[in-house]
Amino acid sequence: MKEAIRELTERKIEMSKICQITGKKAMIGNNVSHSKRRTKRSFDVNLFTKKFYYVEQDCWIVLKISAAGLRYINKVGLDAALNNAVEKGYCDWKSIKVIA
Repeated sequence: MKEAIRELTERKIEMSKICQITGKKAMIGNNVSHSKRRTKRSFDVNLFTKKFYYVEQDCWIVLKISAAGLRYINKVGLDAALNNAVEKGYCDWKSIKVIA
């Protein structure tokens, strides 16, 4: 039974709904009605696509980031945030879309 629930929850989380900077992804939880009946639902991340000018490479890049990822970029800088994300395995350099 636990394997079936785990498989159901893993299928609902899509790879496109993951922040490339913080690694946040959709969580699975319950809708709880007034009668305490529980049904599965997903809590999506506040995710959006944003263009950044990457000064070190002199190009524009597009990232799928969450609001927390945007605050992190504003705090430490784009280069440090990208290096940290690649080091932790949240994204790789091939998955970052470069606009010419």
